[in-house]
Amino acid sequence: MPYVTNRGQRIHYTLDGDGPLVVLQHGYLSSEADWKTCGYVDALTEEGFQVAGVDSLAHGESDKPTDPALYALPQRADDIVAVLDDLGTHRAHVVGYSMGGWIAGGVATHHPDRLASLTIAGWDCVRGITTASEAMDQTVDAKWMLESVRTLAPAMVAWVTPEVEEAVVTCGDAIRVADHDASTAVNALDVPVLLWDGTEDPYHRTMSKWARSNGHQYFSVDGDHLSCFYLHGRDTAARMAEFFRAAG
Repeated sequence: MPYVTNRGQRIHYTLDGDGPLVVLQHGYLSSEADWKTCGYVDALTEEGFQVAGVDSLAHGESDKPTDPALYALPQRADDIVAVLDDLGTHRAHVVGYSMGGWIAGGVATHHPDRLASLTIAGWDCVRGITTASEAMDQTVDAKWMLESVRTLAPAMVAWVTPEVEEAVVTCGDAIRVADHDASTAVNALDVPVLLWDGTEDPYHRTMSKWARSNGHQYFSVDGDHLSCFYLHGRDTAARMAEFFRAAG
């Protein structure tokens, strides 16, 4: 299993297929393995792409430190770049879902030259998690998300044992800090941008409008924040593959 060490932390990633590189960054409480389980990886490799699935810090097989400073957005974006460097690739099609969308926006902000294209899904790249909190009339923080998933889909977070919970919550808390707004950086990119969400996702209304207002591509699939990701992998991957090919 490949690892790269960045700022003293081991970041785990997997590599499948051959062709132009696509980097997939998962959401909070997920892992790179979910991209495979849900069909994204197989569909993209069949379409002629090489796929790197990255385990976020505090998730999957990556390290799980408890120091909040290690979860700041510039460092999380650097983790993606460290994977590119480890693979000897300057640019890649970077895809981020939910928390991964936040991280992908960080790549656009801090390393725009490393992008062949940018895809942000399940995330508001202007107002961040505030949009979800307002839509649900609920403070959406790390502990609330963890307990909600424990209630609705306990198998999904069975890996969050007492030994790693502090690191996982620290990671989630970082998503609520100030550097949500990637809109200026995204709009300044000289590569194509794609956004997608579930039709019942709190981010759908704001991001569909924002994307079209700023000339970015957008599509939606059925479902809420979780089901749109977990139930439509192959179809969504096929649409992303078309976008990547057009991006060159």
